[in-house]
Amino acid sequence: MLRNIDTDNETSSPEEDCHQTPSSAATIIAGNDDLLTQIIVCTPVKSLIRFKSVSKHWFSLISSSHFSLLHTVRRPNRRPSGLFLRKTPSLLCASESEFEFVSFSDSNFSGAPFRSLNFAIDPSGIKILQSCNGLLLCCSFRKEIGKATRNYYIYNPTTKQYSTLPPHSGAESSTVFGVSLAFDPLKSIHYKVICVRSTATSVYYYCIDVYSSETRSWRSCGDPFTTSYDMVLTDGVFWNSSVHWIRPSGASLRFDIDHECLGTMPGIPNSGDWGERRYRYFAESNGHLHLIEIYGTQTSQFDVFEMERDYSKWFVKYRVDLVGIVNAFPEMDRSHLDTRCINYYAYSILSLVREDHEDESALLVHIPGKVLSYNFKDNTFKELHSFAPGKIHKRGSLQFGCFDAYIYVETLASV
Repeated sequence: MLRNIDTDNETSSPEEDCHQTPSSAATIIAGNDDLLTQIIVCTPVKSLIRFKSVSKHWFSLISSSHFSLLHTVRRPNRRPSGLFLRKTPSLLCASESEFEFVSFSDSNFSGAPFRSLNFAIDPSGIKILQSCNGLLLCCSFRKEIGKATRNYYIYNPTTKQYSTLPPHSGAESSTVFGVSLAFDPLKSIHYKVICVRSTATSVYYYCIDVYSSETRSWRSCGDPFTTSYDMVLTDGVFWNSSVHWIRPSGASLRFDIDHECLGTMPGIPNSGDWGERRYRYFAESNGHLHLIEIYGTQTSQFDVFEMERDYSKWFVKYRVDLVGIVNAFPEMDRSHLDTRCINYYAYSILSLVREDHEDESALLVHIPGKVLSYNFKDNTFKELHSFAPGKIHKRGSLQFGCFDAYIYVETLASV
């Protein structure tokens, strides 16, 4: 007897297929790491952090160094999300170090990544030394009694992970002048920490130790060297695969991370008014190295310099005129406090945020009680943050400078 093929075959109706296909697709994706990675790798960091709680499998996948590197490559524009501002240490105990957070987002912000540094138990408290592409270099607030060296940490405020750097024996018998973080997620998942210290035999000779997250160890690099007494070794800036240090006059110093050798770069552009210098800013933003010097009494106008990538020269990238801000906020005028200055204004430069589109690049300026964003192209400004009245030291006073400001970039980087 012939069978009815249409009846006997276990086929489903188109309506049934619609219900089965999504389930089948989800099963295929869930069981294929490569396919799942391709789908979620372009997701913003905050969403990926939430995705970690889906399952142990997802947690393992998103936490892997391979996924972190791929996510960076797929989303190379590491736009800062905000700025951490360190409160004046004299107002707080070392173990209670607190921060104000300035969000760069126009949308409703869910909360600061942290308000105080308590990720590790350190009896002397923890402070930030440097921010570099999403990772923070931190150290003990002060040396512990009976201990020659500080504790150093690498902290990812996005993932809440931290790593304690092992002590390096060379620093115990010498003076540490500066410690800097070097991390470029577009080149490697690993970071390095550069320590400049005196030699064990002389404070007039310097040496460099390098810590690598790949080997989890310190080692010495190169021979001892000398440098100018006024080289600012405490504030190294990582850019162009090198850590850079500047001095008030003459050639500045840099350490090439890839070739592990010292080099120089042109000194600060000389205006001829060193005695009237008001402020200095030196930092990297979106692949560019910037320098700001403010001289004389006309402090509402100044230039922003940028270094050529081949270290041939500094050039004027932006010309700044804050007169619009001064007119809008007359409380900035401090001429009556210093009769020597015709135009003396209360403000500090917190950070320069360089964007891929020049129209969006801005200078973050702190005036009494507020943080403003100043647009380089049209000299306009907008308010980013207002401090609560109880957090202002005195009426009309400034709370923060550039050495109190640390850029926050979301990253999945492992520490």
